[in-house]
Amino acid sequence: MKYIITLVLVLIGFLIIWKSEQVFEMFGTSNWAEEHLHGGTRLFIKLIGLAIILLSFLYVTGIVESILVAVFVR
Repeated sequence: MKYIITLVLVLIGFLIIWKSEQVFEMFGTSNWAEEHLHGGTRLFIKLIGLAIILLSFLYVTGIVESILVAVFVR
């Protein structure tokens, strides 16, 4: 099941990066991103897609669970 979830999340992250202009047109601008990032909202959208991909790989390797256990159990 982990592999299927990871595959779906990687696909979603890839589509967000690939179709970032369409995502930008759907959601509009982000004031925070426009003020703090040189690429503005378009860069922010691509970073979100990249974060989804990275977190999904961390999930499939089990690193996310060990981080959550270390933070919330101790």
